[in-house]
This record gives sequence, C-alpha cells and structure tokens, in this order.
Amino acid sequence: MSSSAWARGVVVRKGGTSSQLTSRSGSAAPQPTSTSSTTYGGGVKDPSGRVIEYYAEDDQCPVCKSDRYLNPKLRLLVSACYHKMCESCIDRLFTLGPAPCPICNKTLRKIAFTPQTFEDLGVEKEVAVRRRMAREFNRHPEDFTDLRAYNDYLETVEDITFNLINDVDVAKTEARITALRAENAALTELNIQRDEQAASFLRQEEERERQEREERARDLRRQEEEEREEHERHRMDIINNLERGTGDAAKIVAKANAVKQKRTSARNISSIPAIRQPPGGGRPTKASVIPDEPHVPLTDSYYAYEDKFTLKSDYHDPRSEAVRKDRDGIMRAGGYRIEEAWERAIRIAVAGLEISPL
Repeated sequence: MSSSAWARGVVVRKGGTSSQLTSRSGSAAPQPTSTSSTTYGGGVKDPSGRVIEYYAEDDQCPVCKSDRYLNPKLRLLVSACYHKMCESCIDRLFTLGPAPCPICNKTLRKIAFTPQTFEDLGVEKEVAVRRRMAREFNRHPEDFTDLRAYNDYLETVEDITFNLINDVDVAKTEARITALRAENAALTELNIQRDEQAASFLRQEEERERQEREERARDLRRQEEEEREEHERHRMDIINNLERGTGDAAKIVAKANAVKQKRTSARNISSIPAIRQPPGGGRPTKASVIPDEPHVPLTDSYYAYEDKFTLKSDYHDPRSEAVRKDRDGIMRAGGYRIEEAWERAIRIAVAGLEISPL
C-alpha cells in the first residue's frame, strides 16, 4: 500500500474494500486509521465494521509534546510496544524504514501503528493479547479426555496470557506458543472450522428469527386491515337492512352481529400458527413443569448457649434509648427489634466465657 493512501487514512480490508475511521468525538473531520497487521492489532468496531477510535481533548504526543491546542488535527496512534505517537512523529521517524521506538528502543515499523480504541493502553494491550490467545488456543472441552486436563490447558493459556500482558519472559513465552501451535496445528484448524460453522449457524438462526418477526408483523397488519374491513362491512350491512325495512330493527342488528361473530371465529381459527416440529421430525416435546416446592427454613440443630442466659424485658442501654422512644417506628423500619440486638450481644458475651485468656 502506498504511503499516500496511509496518510489519507484508507483502511484496506481482506475483501479489498476501503473505508475511513470514525472518531468517538463525533467530529466531521476524517480520521485515518492504520493498516496494521500486527498480532496486537484490531480494536473495537462499530456495526458497519469501522474502527471506533478513542479521542480526548487533552491528548498530547509524548515525543514532540504537541497537543490539540497547537494542532487541532492531532491524531495519536499506538505502536506494537503500546506507546503513543502523533502522525507527524511517525512520518518523521519511520518513513525511511524500521527504527527504534523513542520511548523504549524497540524496533518498530510505520505500518505497525494502530488507532487507540481504549483510554487505558493497558486495557488496549490486554484485549489485543486475549484476542490473539483466542485464535491461537481454541481447543474445546470435548477435545480432552477429562475435565482435569481441560482445566490444566486453560491454566496454561492463562499463564501465557499473563506473561504477554506483563512482559514476563516474552522470548520464552513466544517459543512456548510456537511449540504449542505446532503441536496442535491440526486440531486448531479443525476448531476454527467448527467455530465458523457455529457462527454461520447462529447468523442463519438470527436471520430466520428476523424473517419470522417480519412475517408476524405483516400478518398482524393484514389482520388489523381485515378487521377494519369486516367492521365497515358489518356496519354497512346493518344500515342497508334497516333502510329496506324488511323486519324488526333489533332482529336485524342481532342477526348481523351473529354473522360477524361467526366470521371472526373462523378467522381466529385459521390464524392459529402451526406447531413447529423439532429437528429430525417426531412429535414436539412438552415443556417440563418444575414443581414449586415450599421453602423450608434453616432447621440445623446447633448450640446457641440458651442455657447460659435469660433474656430480660428491659436493660440499661443508653445507646438504644432513642430507638425505644421512637413512637412512630421510623428507627425500627425493616423489622428491627431492639430485643434481638440485646439477645445477640448477650449470646456473644456468654459464648466467650469458656475461652481461656491469652
């Protein structure tokens, strides 16, 4: 891709289409995005597939110290080592080829800079690392002989993730990832195909449900229209029969109402949806009814020191004097009883009588 396209902020996707970045600030100015294919690339995308870039008024380039007051069009990008730089610094430092990061001296390339999607770069890094781990280690519980082996596998993946996020033995961790990738290459590819099939099935189910909702909405609108037409036809039949004066008015109205009721019943019966058969045919299963058993309170037998004390009806307790004088019961909201507080305090006191002093 040419440097001029990169400067214009054109995003080239796998399908060959291009788009421009939208900013969280809602400004109308076009926001270019990087074409990074680094492992840590990616970011949050809106439903249209465009990257949502983080934007703040107090942004400042840590290299040249330029801010939005001096440069209203300032745009910061994130490197593979998760340090921010403005586009001017990136062009100045990395246009001629790979160069060390001015903050950590890690060798970087211009194409490896990505837009910032989270305010905290630590979160940015963790999300990218976990997205990578989800691609590299996608084994399922059914791929293991027992649950213990699957839990050990998850613990291994979490250890690798922790090391990458916190830069602990990165070289050894990358070598470990390479070894595990080679060991499970066939199974990883198979699980990728399974996940794609599952995602495709979910999309088909969502599309089917959407079509069913639209069909139900159309049926409802058609039914409402039929009811309006039926009501209008019923009203005109009554008016025409009354104008001809061929019988008693009450009988004419009653007969017309009976005909309307019969038509309504027939239409309601015909509009009952058919019962969807489960996959594979067979009779639909009835929903199981879970009995609502009555709640049984705690009935454990435990020693509460009842033989150690006798609760009196009143105590000298200055702390609870305001509660006892509260005639309106405002301080006893929620079922608070001062007798329960006294009983709890005395029980705790007598419970420690048999404990030897230190």
